[in-house]
Amino acid sequence: MINKSNLWFLTLFSLILVLGVYYVTIPSNILDKVKIKDKKRITEKINTENSLSALRVSLEETRKDTAKKLEEQLTNAEVSTTEKNNIYEQLKYLNEVQGKEENIEKKIKKELNLDCFTKIDNSDISVVCISKEQNKHLANTIMRLVQESNTNKLNITVKFQDK
Repeated sequence: MINKSNLWFLTLFSLILVLGVYYVTIPSNILDKVKIKDKKRITEKINTENSLSALRVSLEETRKDTAKKLEEQLTNAEVSTTEKNNIYEQLKYLNEVQGKEENIEKKIKKELNLDCFTKIDNSDISVVCISKEQNKHLANTIMRLVQESNTNKLNITVKFQDK
């Protein structure tokens, strides 16, 4: 008599055997077409992510170097209290700028569904977006989204990169 565990084993073994036979009998060109399409999608996604990631890493390294220099000055005993306050304000400003950049990127992603990179340098803001569509209307929309979060007049630059 067959118990439950033997029945499950036979059922699963039969299923694996049927799938194996099906896989072997499928024409190979169908599988090749599916693999090629998947590779193209993966390559496109990696390329767009790499270009934005490279920009982010470069900016992050620059900011880390700046912050490290400021922190060294902050811990220096020879620096006056007034200078230390100025250094602290600069560090605080770096953190605020990074937060604003992240908020702008999230806002553009949420409202326009575009991957982008943002860099703020005083009143200059550079936005690099990955988009097939590259027109003045989209650039103006991005500029309005960026300006909405700031009360001061800003110099906003929008650049597009293909996917």
